[in-house]
Amino acid sequence: MKGLVVLVVLSMLCGFGTSKECTNTPTQLSSHTFRYALLSSENETWKEEMFAHYHLTPTDDSAWANLLPRKILREEDEYSWAMMYRNLKSPLKSSGNFLKEVSLHNVRLDPSSIHWQAQQTNLEYLLMLDVDSLVWSFRKTAGLSTPGTAYGGWEAPNSELRGHFVGHYLSASAQMWASTRNDTIEKKMSAVVSALSACQVKMGSGYLSAFPSELFDRFEAIKPVWAPYYTIHKILAGLLDQYTLADNAQALKMATWMVDYFYNRVRNVIINYSVERHYLSLNEETGGMNDVLYKLFSITGDPKHLVLAHLFDKPCFLGLLAVQADDISGFHANTHIPIVIGAQMRYEITGDPLYKDIGTSFMDIVNSSHSYATGGTSVGEFWSDPKRLATTLHTENEESCTTYNMLKVSRHLFRWTKEMAYADYYERALTNGVLGIQRGTEPGVMIYMLPQHPGSSKGKSYHGWGTLYNDFWCCYGTGIESFSKLGDSIYFEEEGEAPGLYIIQYISSSLDWKSGQIVINQKVDPVVSSDPYLRVTLTFSPNEGSSQASTLNLRIPSWTHLDGATATINSQSLAMPAPGSFLSVNRKWSSGDKLSLQLPISLRTEAIQDDRHQYASIQAILYGPYLLAGHTSGDWNLKSGSAESLSDSITPIPASYNEQLISFSQDSGNSTFVLTNSNQSITMEEYPKSGTDACLQATFRIVLNDSSPSEVFGIKDVIGKSVMLEPFDLPGMLLAQQGTDGSLAVTNSADDDGSSIFRVVSGLDGKDGTVSLESGSQAGCYIYSGVNYKPGQSMKLSCESGSSDTGFNQGASFVMNKGLSEYHPISFVAKGDKRNFLLAPLHSFRDEFYTIYFNIQA
Repeated sequence: MKGLVVLVVLSMLCGFGTSKECTNTPTQLSSHTFRYALLSSENETWKEEMFAHYHLTPTDDSAWANLLPRKILREEDEYSWAMMYRNLKSPLKSSGNFLKEVSLHNVRLDPSSIHWQAQQTNLEYLLMLDVDSLVWSFRKTAGLSTPGTAYGGWEAPNSELRGHFVGHYLSASAQMWASTRNDTIEKKMSAVVSALSACQVKMGSGYLSAFPSELFDRFEAIKPVWAPYYTIHKILAGLLDQYTLADNAQALKMATWMVDYFYNRVRNVIINYSVERHYLSLNEETGGMNDVLYKLFSITGDPKHLVLAHLFDKPCFLGLLAVQADDISGFHANTHIPIVIGAQMRYEITGDPLYKDIGTSFMDIVNSSHSYATGGTSVGEFWSDPKRLATTLHTENEESCTTYNMLKVSRHLFRWTKEMAYADYYERALTNGVLGIQRGTEPGVMIYMLPQHPGSSKGKSYHGWGTLYNDFWCCYGTGIESFSKLGDSIYFEEEGEAPGLYIIQYISSSLDWKSGQIVINQKVDPVVSSDPYLRVTLTFSPNEGSSQASTLNLRIPSWTHLDGATATINSQSLAMPAPGSFLSVNRKWSSGDKLSLQLPISLRTEAIQDDRHQYASIQAILYGPYLLAGHTSGDWNLKSGSAESLSDSITPIPASYNEQLISFSQDSGNSTFVLTNSNQSITMEEYPKSGTDACLQATFRIVLNDSSPSEVFGIKDVIGKSVMLEPFDLPGMLLAQQGTDGSLAVTNSADDDGSSIFRVVSGLDGKDGTVSLESGSQAGCYIYSGVNYKPGQSMKLSCESGSSDTGFNQGASFVMNKGLSEYHPISFVAKGDKRNFLLAPLHSFRDEFYTIYFNIQA
């Protein structure tokens, strides 16, 4: 009977099955954010109302009528649509010649790179996490003692998704150990595996989770439950990573025992009900169960693992992609991207070309109609209508998990095809959608969503920045993985008699290329706005004295151009191919060989994916692979200009300008206050936290009156000089006087009548290190704050009396320090209709307000 069930199930899977529904109804329940809020609520009426419609069953009994793509197929196609699935076959044979992944063990990031810094910040967080706290709920479920304290948020003991982050931790720690060989992380991850093994042994059935198996009873009964297989996928994936990256054989045994348990559960559902009943349950999110099971099958060769993997393919969703239908609107994005990744693994394992087409079609659909300039996708966790993104810009865009998973999709496609579009996408999404989800170098502080609306802030979305121990969202799990495997897609290997290597990401790093018998050191010069080139140098150290002949294939990105592009090997010029192709160099590499690449970087605009004519002016600005965001709390109108004339309206900021950035502070009471541009009024505000908009507003560029724009000077050079003060985030505007006892304001420099000139003198209070700012037009009148004031104190120009006034001297004296913010090496000034904008790479923003898309009128 068991064998018969397997044969029946396998035959049905080869024909995609006959699931009758593919629903996210009620839509809100598919959202992790909504589900967590609902389950945490004490409003029972709300819960009853939402769960009353759980897994609506269609009234139409036709198996496939409800799956007809709503936007493409005609009514007369219904018969052929139904027949298509009956005729699909899936032969079991390896698909063959793909580029080979280069092991993380053989790649090391250079400490000079932002990628290494992001990896290091993540390592610090992984080391901060406590083993007992991570496994607390697993031990509780197994009936073991629970030392320590459970973590909160989605890992709290009452969260139905508890345990998911622990699975991510297993993956991230294995990846981090392979990337760094850090001894402490190796001990921690081994301790977690051992603790989980003890829990599995105690329960005795193979079951392993942080919640009881009763959640799967509800799942199989089509009753409300929060994605139990989603968590199981994370645990299984973590155990397999511990096996494949850290050689932990115990982890593989645990994974296979778990899968035996769940194989039997799914088998019982099919025996007692039907395969349709099982497919009905898949409308609850199951993560990448198909993906991890295909990977397990590639290790074990056990047919049960292949059958179970097929059973977690979601036929009703993959069917839409099989006929290349852009019908994904309304689907929960991160529920379904992992299913596509699983389909891609099915192609690699079985060789069925249908699943190659599914992955290709899906990437084309998302990338052409549902993606933002960051490379990210989703709004409020869901896909919206295709090419209608202009009206979706708000705080809840681009769930970080979706970017993590889309990178996997593109990575598979590049390995299969070597097509430049997938490498370009990987670079874009990694640079703009991943690197910026950390809050600088603060360990364990990440975001859930990446807001896109004008005047956004990463810290001002619904979730804001997460906390170290009390959130553990899904995006924390994918976040710690993303920053543990930054070296996994720089290099890809092509096997053969003469080995080949594809270098698709320009990240300072080294590769010990075993089959090429050489160590390659890649050094990338920091990119700056004032010198528009990407410069890469490769040097070589052959292993065992000499290397065999091999071919390096260097990516020439689509965003560059040939004017100014050069490639040399040992100072001899190489012919440059067109952008969007590879520069191939074949030779027997020797010590002392140096291959240099110089790629021009230029500014360009990119229209939002929206085909309605009224939104044609909404565009993003990019500099090579970097998406530029404007420091603004909502203004977004830029002056028009063709792509060829962008350099006329957007100009680079010289690196020397950082030497001219200053701040002015005073102590009042027990607090320190700083001179601040508050909505173009000048006030004294409390000393701000780094990385905030308040830091920008408390930073000014000091401009010497009548000096050459290119003149370089420092703070020490300005005493006794006449200067002007330009607010950091309002280039082209100046701090100005409005008469004696009048408040200071910010005005356009083009309208300056001399009221913006001040003379920097030694502080009137006579203290070392202080300065006073005297009016250039009214001698004896100074910028004055008052004494013993509160935040928001308005600044004015006040004149000293004939006699010494201690209070006046104190209120007119400031400590002049280095600016609280500084220009990013990639910084530009863009001309706006009413103001200019300071542009910098999106990934460099922390809490500062920004605008990604600008209204650029023709």
